[in-house]
Amino acid sequence: MVQRVDPPPEPPVTLSSPAELLAGYLDFYREAVLRKLAGLSEEELRHSRLPSGWMPLALLKHLAYVELRWLQWGFAGERIDEPWGDVKIRRGEWHLEPGETLEDVTAFFREQCARSREIVAGARMEEKAATLGGRVPAEEDRPTLIWILFHLLQEYARHLGHLDIARELADGTLGE
Repeated sequence: MVQRVDPPPEPPVTLSSPAELLAGYLDFYREAVLRKLAGLSEEELRHSRLPSGWMPLALLKHLAYVELRWLQWGFAGERIDEPWGDVKIRRGEWHLEPGETLEDVTAFFREQCARSREIVAGARMEEKAATLGGRVPAEEDRPTLIWILFHLLQEYARHLGHLDIARELADGTLGE
């Protein structure tokens, strides 16, 4: 049985500042991911319906680490002990620890998003990343903050599409 859920409003159509537009859509997609996961059973959160094996809860953990890697580790140049905590092997499959719950991963995700907002609030869009994966690249290889935010936006949009399909297969829920 298909159940339709009306999506919340997008950021205002009157926004003209690129920074405000990117921030508004990032928050829109961050919350959309959490809405998609809300109501899924523990079994569905940890179950994959795809040959690749990814699980909805592991996707949320991945997005938390994407925030951490791009904005804390990369842009701000903060020391991060485990920047690849969403995978056991870099570029490997996403993983969950046996005891990780939706509440745990959601809290971690929200912490990373809050820290990302702090970093963005204290920077200019044209500023370049301090590091790139823990190393300091040549000036021309360091992405600007606006590039990083756009990259994050497309990553969220792509993964939210994946999650749309997983949610529909799980319980027939459509919409954001």
